[in-house]
Amino acid sequence: MDRRRSDPVNHLFLATLTGILINVCCAGDQPTLKEAFKDHFLMGTALNEAQLAGRDAKSMALVEKHFNSLTPENQLKWEKVHPRPTVYDFTLADSLVAYGARHQMHIAGHVLVWHNQTPGWVFKGKSGKPASRKVLLRRLKEHIMTVVGRYKGRIDGWDVLNEALEDNGQLKQSQWMQIIGEDYIRKSFEWAHEADPEAELYYNDFNMWRPDKRQGVVRMVSNLQAEGVPIHGIGMQGHWGLDYPPLDELEASIRAYADLGLKVMITELDMDILPLPSEDLGARITLDFKLRKELNPWPEALPDSMQIQLADRYQELFQLLARYSDVISRVTFWGVHDGASWRNHWPVRGRSAYPLLFDDSCQPKPAFEAVIKAAGSKN
Repeated sequence: MDRRRSDPVNHLFLATLTGILINVCCAGDQPTLKEAFKDHFLMGTALNEAQLAGRDAKSMALVEKHFNSLTPENQLKWEKVHPRPTVYDFTLADSLVAYGARHQMHIAGHVLVWHNQTPGWVFKGKSGKPASRKVLLRRLKEHIMTVVGRYKGRIDGWDVLNEALEDNGQLKQSQWMQIIGEDYIRKSFEWAHEADPEAELYYNDFNMWRPDKRQGVVRMVSNLQAEGVPIHGIGMQGHWGLDYPPLDELEASIRAYADLGLKVMITELDMDILPLPSEDLGARITLDFKLRKELNPWPEALPDSMQIQLADRYQELFQLLARYSDVISRVTFWGVHDGASWRNHWPVRGRSAYPLLFDDSCQPKPAFEAVIKAAGSKN
């Protein structure tokens, strides 16, 4: 037998192996997100319960490789960390802080004061009646001092207040506002500063690109600054879509918030590419529309045409953000990969949403390549 003859099976194996090795080498040469944007801003992600509990090792490998800032998705929200009057549960929050410390990552605490995901008991007084102003203030201060105090010197910055404004720029008539009044905002920032004077303090909200809301934020923050209230940054929630926000309005808001002398952060970034079940969704987390076929057009995989649209949108957004990296300090994705995204369950449960840079197998999508390319856009 002439062993010098070509074996087609062996050639196929060698060709396949060579292709794999080339791909691995190319992937190894490609910068990670945090490397690509090291001269721009921190690149962050939000971690969920499964990841913090050690049930999603593939996610954590991505986190360690690509990100240098962490945010807990839910674990520091009032209902999780302080579910009952005398009960605190810091188990998963402690895990996140310890992980961040081991890997020398920036940590953002989310969130101290919000009208959602706050247990009903917080706002109740005796006999089921609303709590008094005095009682609610005491509970608010005790919560902030306990939570921020626990992580003093370990959590770098806090979303002190979340979504306190309507889209028209007026203060939301939440139970905080109804029972305490407008000064709950000032007191929340003052108490957070008292608990950790070195931590940065942020206001965080959605639709921050809209002109009316922009004006409301500027007005609220300017009033706080005039009173000497410590506030250091604005978190612009990036729950955006293929055709919103308009880039000129987004740019105008970035400039307006930076003109206040504050850091600007893009928080909770993901991309909604699915059909909307309603024209006006806002950020009402209680929404739960019935799953219908037309609302879940790509249950198995995202077609190439949509991958291109998603990549193009991410690239133009990051080209804009890179131009403002002198005022933008952090960009945080709301989730590590598609399979861990809240958008699979809101506002319709059971959809395949594809909103992030990595697919549900933790592989980079064309959108990842587009974002890396945009890193070279700083002028």
